Amino acid sequence: MKPKYMFLTIAAVATLAVFTIGGCSSSPTSSNETGTLSVRLVDSPAAYQQVNISVIRVEVHAAGSDSASGWFTINDVPATYDLLTLRNGASQVLGDRELAVGKYTQIRLIIGAGSNVVIQDTTYPLQIPSGTQTGIKLNSEFDIAAGELYELVLDFDADRSIHLTGNGVYMLKPVIRVQAMVTSGSISGAVLPVAARAVISTILAPDTVSAFADTLSGAFKLMALPAGSYSVTITPGDTLLADTTIAGVLVVAQQDTNLGTVTLRAK
Repeated sequence: MKPKYMFLTIAAVATLAVFTIGGCSSSPTSSNETGTLSVRLVDSPAAYQQVNISVIRVEVHAAGSDSASGWFTINDVPATYDLLTLRNGASQVLGDRELAVGKYTQIRLIIGAGSNVVIQDTTYPLQIPSGTQTGIKLNSEFDIAAGELYELVLDFDADRSIHLTGNGVYMLKPVIRVQAMVTSGSISGAVLPVAARAVISTILAPDTVSAFADTLSGAFKLMALPAGSYSVTITPGDTLLADTTIAGVLVVAQQDTNLGTVTLRAK
């Protein structure tokens, strides 16, 4: 199967809606021709020890179907993912399968009980509005063509997705950016000194894409950036060091732009 990907320009906030677990179809449409969809999960940085999300099922919705039908299962094997391990180039396949050719308009993640966040060695359950049968619905359009592979990246922003309520409850209100691999690349490099605990970020309107420099090597990677020119800002956690901005960083589709080693200077 030759790889070919579709352009998807979405940086949308995930919306929550209630769906029943049994109301989905995994049957193909009437077409005999198929392509393959692969969905990967990555994460933006967050100040937690762990963010564990339990995913029961991953589905997509066919165009022209009503809200209760036309759902096709990409993966129905429950698994729990620690989002904080999916950074600086690491990713996790949420599911892949052959689909009938045609247009699809939504991706839906069914989140189960057991999602939690770990802070200072203490585990706190993550509550999801509307209960554990809530579907995280991502409105996005893409076409499946015969014999072709489409890869989509879901960038789960854990920091913006978790909210502490006034009564001490941690709520999960997912913020997820969706990007097709064919038109996206990455920016990588390393920041010294490693002890600076730097945050590397760039603006992808209306959002900010960011990464923590690795605590051992200083390495970083900003993933799933649409091709274009970016200004990259490096912000050290050490207040004695100055911020650094690198303008005009060119991202080419399906390639990595390596900035090399950036050494921060004192203020």
